[in-house]
Amino acid sequence: MDPTRKTRILTELKGEIAALSPQLRRAAKYIIDHPSDVGIDPIRDTARKAGVSTYTLVKMAKKLGFSGYTAFRDPFRQALLPSAEMGEDRIWLAARQEEGALGQVYAAAAGNALGIVSRSLEHQDLDRIEAITELLMQADRVYLTAVRASYAMAYYFHYVGRMALPTLELIPRHQNSAIDDLNDAKPGDVLLAIVVTPYSRETLEACQFAQEKGLKLLLISDSEVISPGLHPEHVLVTTVQSTHNFGCFAGMIAVIEVLLAMLMHRGGAAARERIESYDRLRENTSAFWTARKKQ
Repeated sequence: MDPTRKTRILTELKGEIAALSPQLRRAAKYIIDHPSDVGIDPIRDTARKAGVSTYTLVKMAKKLGFSGYTAFRDPFRQALLPSAEMGEDRIWLAARQEEGALGQVYAAAAGNALGIVSRSLEHQDLDRIEAITELLMQADRVYLTAVRASYAMAYYFHYVGRMALPTLELIPRHQNSAIDDLNDAKPGDVLLAIVVTPYSRETLEACQFAQEKGLKLLLISDSEVISPGLHPEHVLVTTVQSTHNFGCFAGMIAVIEVLLAMLMHRGGAAARERIESYDRLRENTSAFWTARKKQ
């Protein structure tokens, strides 16, 4: 089985998605965002999760030149084989699942977290991460924005990343809107936005505003297909599939850790000196609690 077949299908879908009918576009977006699930699930489950009919999935398969949905799904199933073999040693998950109702919840959540970390890291392209790193390091200023749950990811990225990237600014500041803080931005600056489904209106509007001002746009998201009006330089796609009603950010934080490691490596001696200066400052101002010695 040619391992590039799945990649070619996804590339074709990304290229044609804007021209598809609304139902086919919804099916294509689900397939692009959840290729592993497409390989695992039967057609009825995929249709239900995508919010389309099974007929739409069959129509999609034939539009791409396949005889039917089974032939279309086969490359996605084949791509899962190596991952399935890697997961066979998780005996402890099966054992935890036998520990009653809470054990089942624990095992499902833990298995999901392990799976999305693996998939999110496996699907990254080293050349893309290197290009993003260089773009961030060379920018005059780097604006970083996110809201709601995604804000936690942005805050952590800013807290650590500014050690290697002193031009990094987390927006919005002082209860402003992100657009307010982008008003003075200029070409040569970069906006890095973190956004996941359901997409925040204010974040997407900030991205559009930044593009209109000539900024380079970078995204960390759960999909490459977000809004037809956005044309990012690069997108780091991570899986946020969850066993509860909110996204699981374990995969995203793993990808952010990789990007931070790249920035620290690229920052070199200057980054190390900056970290040491902050460590000295925190020690001198007693930032961290220490137990008092007994008299």
